[in-house]
Amino acid sequence: MAEVRFVRLDREEKALHLCRIADEHFLLGSRVLVVVGDENRAVTLDRFMWVWDKKSFLPHSLDNGTVDCMDEPVVISTMERNPSQAKVLIMGTPCTDEFINRFDLTFDFAETYNEQLAEAARTRFRRYRKLGYSPSME
Repeated sequence: MAEVRFVRLDREEKALHLCRIADEHFLLGSRVLVVVGDENRAVTLDRFMWVWDKKSFLPHSLDNGTVDCMDEPVVISTMERNPSQAKVLIMGTPCTDEFINRFDLTFDFAETYNEQLAEAARTRFRRYRKLGYSPSME
């Protein structure tokens, strides 16, 4: 069963945290999949990953159907598919339980700066518990 970790966001800095988590797990030798909600966010994150930290190099690819992503250590996608067989999932947008269960480690976000988003995260946290995931908060 997948391990689920929530990351608390007190400010709208999700892209920065997506990059930090991806970089940390890339450096540990893991393949990472980042799923975001739409093509605009995917393209924006793709560009941000090249410049987010001047001391970091985060090799990645945008899975837009035109590039082969099978060998990329970090893949950004808007779809629930895992072309590189990643073991780490970072959810910029919620994914289905069936998809989450395909990964060893999944990151979700508790966006506490917005009450609606915070309540949605609480609901997901409770659902993960019911499903037996034992989510944790970072």
